[in-house]
Amino acid sequence: MTEQQLSNQDYLDFCRKLEKLSGIVLGESKEYLVISRLRQLMQLNSVESLPELMSLMDRDTSVQQEAINAMTTNETLWFRDDHPFKIFNEQLLPKFAESSSAVRIWSAASSTGQEPYSLAIQIAEAKRKNEPHSDVRIEILATDLSTEVIETAKIGIYPMLALKRGMSDELLNRYFEPVEGEKWQIKEEIRKMVTFKQLNLQESFAGLGKFDVVFCRNVLIYFSQEFKKDILTRIHEVLKDDGALFVGASESISQVGELYQMEHCSPGIVYLKK
Repeated sequence: MTEQQLSNQDYLDFCRKLEKLSGIVLGESKEYLVISRLRQLMQLNSVESLPELMSLMDRDTSVQQEAINAMTTNETLWFRDDHPFKIFNEQLLPKFAESSSAVRIWSAASSTGQEPYSLAIQIAEAKRKNEPHSDVRIEILATDLSTEVIETAKIGIYPMLALKRGMSDELLNRYFEPVEGEKWQIKEEIRKMVTFKQLNLQESFAGLGKFDVVFCRNVLIYFSQEFKKDILTRIHEVLKDDGALFVGASESISQVGELYQMEHCSPGIVYLKK
């Protein structure tokens, strides 16, 4: 299938289906993206057109999930943007550790695991340095829409190219071990700090429990304004009193300003539950 073979109506129909299934909004003129990401799935299932694939998605939930996996953006890196991790470690973790025997963290768009594992490594470093709050029990839940990236994250094996995106040599040697080829696996002591779970952000969050901190970064940009507001409202409901929310550097939560108090940390921003 080529761009020329994809009609505007077929493209719009697929966009509506994708948004209904996942909340992801593609927008206009992304036909090339649909074709490039779905071509292999279509070949594997011997379908030649997008309508055929959509019909198969309706009949086969595994194909539906594979299509969602293919359309999910999984751009990520270690300690991304840096500031949220410093704010968490230097300000939030000591505060929550004083008032609770366990601190619960949710990485709501965890991709292949870099964000939750970065948090786990940061916590392990605090324990290694015997910092005052290091003895508190930490629970990290990591969720993502894509079953494929969740399975990758659970295994915790990364090529050197991915590790070079934010991981220092010091932390690499301390918390990873070399495996086959040019790949390294994060050590079990870090892997067991994180619980991974497949979750569509359209689903209820009620069964996840309450959290001290939620990282929902660099995912809201893919959703409609209405869905963003819905997600942020439901995150507010699962945050503990004085809980904190981090979003991406280019993301705004102005549509739910009555639910959160913005706090400037110089540098960086965190949103506290009102």
